[in-house]
Amino acid sequence: MGKTETIGIILITVLLFAWMWLNTPKPIQHMNAKEGNEEIKEKGSQVETAAVEPPKPAVKKMNRIASPEDTTTRAYKVFGRYFAPLAVGKEKVITISTDLYTVVISTKGGLIKAWTLNDYKTWRGDPVELINQQKSGDYSILFESVDGKLIDTKDLYFTADFVDGQHINVPNGSSYNLKLTLTVGDSSEIIKTFVFHGGEYDITSDITFKRMDALIADFEYQVTWENGLNYTEENSVDESSFSTAYAYNGGETVSLEANDFNKQKRIQLSGRTDWVSQTTKYFTSAIIARSSPGDGAYLAGTEMHAPDNGIVRSYSTALQMRFRALPFQSDTFQVYVGPLDYKLLKSYGVGLEKTVGLGWQWVVRPIAEYVMLPAFEFLHSFIPNYGIVIIIFSIIIKLLLNPLTITSMKSMRKMQALQPLMEEIKEKYKDDPQKMNQAVMNLYKEYKINPAGGCLPMILQLPILYALWAIFRSNIALRQADFFWWIKDLSVPDTILRLPFTLPIIGLNQISGLALLMAITMLIQQKMTVKDPRQQFMVWFMPALFWILFNNFPSGLNLYYFVFNLLSIGQQYLMNKKPVEEVLVRPVQKSKWKKRS
Repeated sequence: MGKTETIGIILITVLLFAWMWLNTPKPIQHMNAKEGNEEIKEKGSQVETAAVEPPKPAVKKMNRIASPEDTTTRAYKVFGRYFAPLAVGKEKVITISTDLYTVVISTKGGLIKAWTLNDYKTWRGDPVELINQQKSGDYSILFESVDGKLIDTKDLYFTADFVDGQHINVPNGSSYNLKLTLTVGDSSEIIKTFVFHGGEYDITSDITFKRMDALIADFEYQVTWENGLNYTEENSVDESSFSTAYAYNGGETVSLEANDFNKQKRIQLSGRTDWVSQTTKYFTSAIIARSSPGDGAYLAGTEMHAPDNGIVRSYSTALQMRFRALPFQSDTFQVYVGPLDYKLLKSYGVGLEKTVGLGWQWVVRPIAEYVMLPAFEFLHSFIPNYGIVIIIFSIIIKLLLNPLTITSMKSMRKMQALQPLMEEIKEKYKDDPQKMNQAVMNLYKEYKINPAGGCLPMILQLPILYALWAIFRSNIALRQADFFWWIKDLSVPDTILRLPFTLPIIGLNQISGLALLMAITMLIQQKMTVKDPRQQFMVWFMPALFWILFNNFPSGLNLYYFVFNLLSIGQQYLMNKKPVEEVLVRPVQKSKWKKRS
């Protein structure tokens, strides 16, 4: 391996290492779903948990009355004369179950109080509950009244015909309609309806205003999701790196990432808005405007400390709708709360699949979205075990990259074969660097060798490697997917040993079996390709570096690289069996007379 090639490979490796290091999950922070929206407060020797108030994307801030006045007086100060009577009432709840989820709806606020996914479990084995149980619920209506009060319907009591505690089961292919009414005065109403569809993750919701034109100001209202989503994974730091709020505004996906501790980030958008959503690593909630697009959106988020050095990001999203000040107005929405599944989200036809993290928009994402992901799903359509899918997938990618790999290996082999001649040139012209460089270039030209030939194929492979990285990190199909033996979840590191301490700087506190195997195969490759004694440091350094980096990666990704490395070792072995004379053949120079003839 020559100097130019060595420098090129080092630069490529540094680039790959830096990119992955920036995106690598930190060591596991133990936190369950119920701890998802809590922070630690220390007082003396005692530690207590307290709920963090999430950000609220409101038109105006509501003044909370703290004076010890009677309930009625306070209600009138907060809600005004039109809505104060609705701040008192009796709550009723109803539970609706389908094969996919179980939802609890409350008459207080007409809110969704619980949304439990039947087919998914948290890392502790509990059913995935995406609604923050420490709050009143979500999916509220926000507007300003004509007497200057900011009204959030989550604080008001609706009426409904169901019996408190009633349970409704909705079979596949069937639907169930639920109507909740907020009666304002004698004749004005806000009606919120839900239609639950068996076999679907989304619900259809109509928000209807009857004779509210004299009560709502500013010609707008908002449909909000204020309290974020519960975390479901063991590593809260890793999950937070995926936690984001989105809006589809003006034909583009706008995102907000709360990545500054205890400082709220906020985006206010105007213009056509089709939906707002927020995601964790594997799950999402979305409000989609169906009958007419929204006029804007509000996104807000805060990053907070969590137990055991964890991190939690809490978001609020609001879809701003036009209020036309007519005696009757009805708008239709779709509310989706479920898995962050690319194919499923794409089926809604509004661009929700853009919230799935598949890498850089203009380079990596197209490869992941249109090539890698379909191939991965095709293999799983007839191979149930995802571990075997990954192994076959590795073989396929190896075959596809084979022309590039062969070119790289041949170039490196030729460079190795040239080393004796290179040493002769260096010795001959050791006092004249200019002549030395010219002689080296002539040598390359004579044997038709490109000194960067071993690097270029590696550069061309980088977008493919990044696309695979993105898929294996964020694909919900790998979540809790069992392979065999100690590998019980392909979406997290396959820990074979937990250390009683954490190594500083690198943050190592556990040993991944597949990462170790991957590093060993990488070391074998290095020993097979690097023959220059002066480069023996790199032979050991690069596998050690990649082992540290990959140690916290999902086991599915490490399985892929381990199999890929095994195939490369076999390929390199066959290449090395060829005698140097077959690899490096001096071109036969034809005479000018023969060329003319």
